Amino acid sequence: MAESESQEGNYANKGNKVQNFKMDMEELLEKMEELTVRAAWMSYDCVPIQTNPDLHNALQRLEDAFLMCKEQMEKKWQEVLTD
Repeated sequence: MAESESQEGNYANKGNKVQNFKMDMEELLEKMEELTVRAAWMSYDCVPIQTNPDLHNALQRLEDAFLMCKEQMEKKWQEVLTD
């Protein structure tokens, strides 16, 4: 009697493990699909940058301005926190 209950518990446990494995695999597949789409868009975005050097320079200036702005905001935030 106790043996059959133990076996039923083992079967249920295995069923849960299989279900969890399936869910984990589905999540990983979704993440891989998302990464594939991102990689495709990144390669798509690289074509204009390679064919138009002015665009690359403009993007570099924009990134530099963003980083300077971000640095200033972080400094101001630190000043606010220390006051």
